[in-house]
Amino acid sequence: MKTTIALTTPAQLETEALVAVVLNQVDPAEKSKDAKPHLKLATDDSSVQSAGADLLASGELTGKLFETNLLHNPAGLKAKRLLLVSGGPTKKFSCYELRRIAGTAVRALKSRGIRSLAFIAPAGIPGEQAVHAIVEGALVGNFDPDYYRSDRKDQKIDELTIIDSGNKSALEKAANEAQIIGDSQNFTRDLVNEPSNRMTPTILAERAKKMCQEVGLKCEVYGADKIKELKMGAFWSVAQGSDEPPALIVMKYEPAVASEKPVLGLVGKGITFDTGGISIKPADGMEKMKYDMAGGATMVGAMRAIALLKPKVRVIGIVCATENMPSGHAQKPGDVQIAMSGKSIEIINTDAEGRLVLADGLHYAKQLGATHLVDAATLTGAVVVALGYANAGVFANDDAMYQRFHKANEEAGEKMWRLPLDDEYKEQIRSTIADIMNTGGRWGGAITAAMFLQEFAEETPWIHLDIAGTAWVEEQKPWIAKGPSGIALRSLVEFVRSFAK
Repeated sequence: MKTTIALTTPAQLETEALVAVVLNQVDPAEKSKDAKPHLKLATDDSSVQSAGADLLASGELTGKLFETNLLHNPAGLKAKRLLLVSGGPTKKFSCYELRRIAGTAVRALKSRGIRSLAFIAPAGIPGEQAVHAIVEGALVGNFDPDYYRSDRKDQKIDELTIIDSGNKSALEKAANEAQIIGDSQNFTRDLVNEPSNRMTPTILAERAKKMCQEVGLKCEVYGADKIKELKMGAFWSVAQGSDEPPALIVMKYEPAVASEKPVLGLVGKGITFDTGGISIKPADGMEKMKYDMAGGATMVGAMRAIALLKPKVRVIGIVCATENMPSGHAQKPGDVQIAMSGKSIEIINTDAEGRLVLADGLHYAKQLGATHLVDAATLTGAVVVALGYANAGVFANDDAMYQRFHKANEEAGEKMWRLPLDDEYKEQIRSTIADIMNTGGRWGGAITAAMFLQEFAEETPWIHLDIAGTAWVEEQKPWIAKGPSGIALRSLVEFVRSFAK
């Protein structure tokens, strides 16, 4: 999608569709159910206000978030169409809503075969922030997952113009940065969307290596022999059951002007298909388990964005990629594995495999010099029970690092919620035969999984993101297609950039 900034009067811009935000001056939460909405366009342009006045005054609009109305040949405008998109109550309107409104506008227009649009940056949000949100949201909305349908329609927005009155160079910089981040999020979604027969560990490694070559990152890919040489017993215990060879993907961003420390280690779970192994999953819904490499894909996408944005901080990206399959070679419940760190692990459930590959990935990142760690994984169903599909789970062993990540997370507009790491939960993963077990039972499952990972992060400042409930959009939304979401990429990029400020 080509993005341009226009410092012009919206009424004078010739475009297939002009998009304006509608805000409700009345907050329904603070009024009775019978209170009528008081709708107003979030623009000072009198011609646009005049074109939409009759519809806003008609009483036909509710003012609810994401409501859309399309006017053809709007009076007084050079645009062929005027799309009004509701941003909900004025009091609650922010970049978070704006990002999703931009996606809503794109999805509403591209389904009609429209190829270009102009979006009026709404008054009330600083220009650069507004541009950033609009571009990111538009790119996310432009993605569809129906790759292999023989009747797939070529529907996409090719050109986006954002109308604002600020400093053009600053606005263009914001747009370019948002383009990199949005494209990288869609790159991540593209990886996650592929079926497991078209996204094996080997193919994932090839895609990562190709990306690294394109953006100037160092990349090394190791196979089974190196994994064994490094004594990654936890990683190999998962990989040994599959006929597909595993891949240890190591990506390095090393800017010349960065100091020796900090070095950020981004570690992703790359299970390209998860049957559960010997502790096999139910058949119902197993097809979705192609998404179990979403954490790894997020790290690949984040490294792409980091390389293009060029923050002055060193970053290492590690993805431990394998399938988790049942076979005569697969590990069994009751087995004891020795991780790279030397810790012994009793395998209680072979379906708790993500934490095993991450255990060795986290330790290896430290060996390569990482001073701060972040991992991302579709790790537990328990986090979905706790937080549903709205929030990802966040765990941290260092409050200062969490506060830095939380700030980045808010700037990125992604919903996450911190869960505890109290010492009492560690008792649930103590083993009688080994140092720890790979599951802690049914209760507090997301927390005990994080406690397991903390054993390998040890004293290194560390953030764990459990994205099991948010890496896949279960139902079509106005602003995003059903399928992979690319969650956490924007937060990770903002977090990395915060170390360079």
